[in-house]
Amino acid sequence: MPDFLTAYSIQNWLESCPQGYLEQTQYGHAAGESEASIVLDSPKLRDQAIQSTVQLVVGERCALAASSGLINAAPDEGSKRFLATQTLDEARHVEVFTQRLLDLGVRKTELEPLIKEHANPHLVAFAEVLLEKIDKGDFVAGVVGQNIVLEGMAFTVFEMLYATNVEMNPKFAHTLSGTIADERRHVGFGENRIGSLIKEHPEKKAEIERMQKEMSFHMLATFADSFRESAPAIMEAQGILRGTNGTQAGASESRWQGRSLSTLAPEEMESLLADSVLKEFKIRLTRIGLDYQTPVAP
Repeated sequence: MPDFLTAYSIQNWLESCPQGYLEQTQYGHAAGESEASIVLDSPKLRDQAIQSTVQLVVGERCALAASSGLINAAPDEGSKRFLATQTLDEARHVEVFTQRLLDLGVRKTELEPLIKEHANPHLVAFAEVLLEKIDKGDFVAGVVGQNIVLEGMAFTVFEMLYATNVEMNPKFAHTLSGTIADERRHVGFGENRIGSLIKEHPEKKAEIERMQKEMSFHMLATFADSFRESAPAIMEAQGILRGTNGTQAGASESRWQGRSLSTLAPEEMESLLADSVLKEFKIRLTRIGLDYQTPVAP
């Protein structure tokens, strides 16, 4: 499989990532960039930023544990080497989002207690479902859970966050742009590598589909909790984006998936995000020979 080996080689990773879109960045953004004052000066927006970033750290810690755990389970050298690069990507994501918590004013001594206190229970359960497969050395289920479900969710969440922050908080948006590029590569690996393995192991299909259904439920429950808790901050941020409070008069409209994020109610944003993630799940699962399983509504 020469094309696979070339596309997902360490050399290609070096050229495209550390020597490419991350060159001359510091924690994923340009040196000297800082969190937007409108976030730091608003207790409501700062608290919401901390809460959401905690969830990013929790998700990326799961991705780090999963990708590193999959290396020894991989059946071929090309996959092992790609997963080694993905492990470093995920470690970087953990680091940049942890650094963002520090940039938001969280003290180093407060980090672990804060993360433990505010980690969404459904997101923790989401991670546990995946890591159970990794602990068993189940490469096929592990790659589907990691590179299709988890990475597919992260890719779409990061895109929405980027659209929300590109005008209001460029430093965070720049950090997100690098993680989006990483996730695109990770999802591509999952699609290109796992389809043939599903064909080789048809007996695993039902088990993997059950895993997808369970992970999807916890994902949707996490979204529901997050948007409900963040509703006041979202509405304040929308006011800033619309320029209604004079902070950023004339700011460009924040749009994503053809919708204006400046005007959507929090529950509409939740629905848009959930629908976008699940649509991508269905497409990618079909490509690798799996049937999407609809989760119970949280």
